[in-house]
Amino acid sequence: MSSSSAPRLVRTFARVALVMALAGLTAGCFQPMYGSGSNSPAAGSSNLADKLSSVEVLQIEAPNATPLARLAVEVRNDLIFDLTGGGPAASSAYKLKIQLASSTRQVIVDVNSARPEIQNYGINATYSLIDDGTGKTVFTSTTFARVSYNIPGQQQRFAGDRGLRDAENRAAKVISENIRTRLASYFVAGT
Repeated sequence: MSSSSAPRLVRTFARVALVMALAGLTAGCFQPMYGSGSNSPAAGSSNLADKLSSVEVLQIEAPNATPLARLAVEVRNDLIFDLTGGGPAASSAYKLKIQLASSTRQVIVDVNSARPEIQNYGINATYSLIDDGTGKTVFTSTTFARVSYNIPGQQQRFAGDRGLRDAENRAAKVISENIRTRLASYFVAGT
């Protein structure tokens, strides 16, 4: 080993040691959102899963016998499952009120027949988390989902209807996941 490479090796080793020391110091600063540890911000209180299961999802109002009424049930059921994990719900500490609106937009239109070939289906949701004890709204937020589906042609009308229904189900799942994530963020960060 030459005399000029020894100081370079020492400097490299010192840099690596410094990076490792800094990594070790910051390792305790992070907490997984869905973890339940003693170093959580609310140490001693219930974990995130318990807080999420204490949210009662109110019936979503929609006109009877409409596709939106079916979607309201779909979103509510998905959200209840997402919040409770399929288990029993805890005693209600919060109520979640949701309002839905849907839309359909033509993306690609056949130039010969003027029929749509691909459409976008969208759901907009406005929701509020209400504290059961005080009756005050804790926060209000909005979310949306846009999904596309194909319309194969006039001879295959059932396939087009099934494509729309699948798009509605996918959009409902995205809405419920977005709401669950926002609720989890509120319970962890408090904002």
